[in-house]
Amino acid sequence: MKIGKIANLGRTSIIAEIGPEDWRDLTLGGGIITVGAAAAALAAGALAAIAKSSPSVAIDEKGLVAPIDETARILCAGFNFGAHATESGREVPPQPTFFSRFPTSLVGNGQPITRPAASESLDWEGEVALMIGLGGRHIPLESALDHVAGYCPMGEHSVREYQLHGTQATAGKNFDGSGGFGPFIVSAATCPTPSQMEVFTHLNGVQMQHGQLSDLIFDIPKLINYISTFITLRPGDIIATGTPPGIGGRMTPPRWLVPGDTISVEIPGVGKLTNSVVDE
Repeated sequence: MKIGKIANLGRTSIIAEIGPEDWRDLTLGGGIITVGAAAAALAAGALAAIAKSSPSVAIDEKGLVAPIDETARILCAGFNFGAHATESGREVPPQPTFFSRFPTSLVGNGQPITRPAASESLDWEGEVALMIGLGGRHIPLESALDHVAGYCPMGEHSVREYQLHGTQATAGKNFDGSGGFGPFIVSAATCPTPSQMEVFTHLNGVQMQHGQLSDLIFDIPKLINYISTFITLRPGDIIATGTPPGIGGRMTPPRWLVPGDTISVEIPGVGKLTNSVVDE
């Protein structure tokens, strides 16, 4: 199954695909008004029944928005591919490291990402992201994957100049509309197992990044386990697993995203996120 979010004529709906091109409006039919509620129902095995009793809806790709709730916590793993840590001049971290993104920093599939007026140093980072469906605290490693509702491509792009203003990445990661997320949350049950997942980033059709999640320093169960030691994870929360090597900022000279570029992040078996680039 897939979960999405559409905004048409001033109304936002949470939608689910229960068969090929068979989309249902969960908001009208099931009273589900948040992506987190849909993710919780998916994790509980209840979403299919809710969707089947919900009205059909025709989706327009232009109406897709990022399938994220305004209240979602977005935690991003830093330097979780050893080769990316090396290219960035960083040591491999002994424990997972995280920074936060805000939902306003991410747009949906087909929507343009924005190069801010404050800096030209917008760089790409393709990642595998997961959405929590079953919340919890102190989640054991052995059951951590049971808490995942599904997976989604993420353009966890960065404004490098602002990211490097200090030791915290918050500023460079949170310019409005600077990253992408979507098009859909795809049920974990229908995705490749995490250790078999790959992520590709293409700039104007040319491959820039390729990573295999089997090469993560800290795998998905460890990320979930670690985060749940300090916060109670909730349905709809998002964890970005880290970007592989191949960022533009480490090219000579650096290659930043510019208006007119098209950047895509693809996870085979999960989906492909595509965004153009515009100026603020």
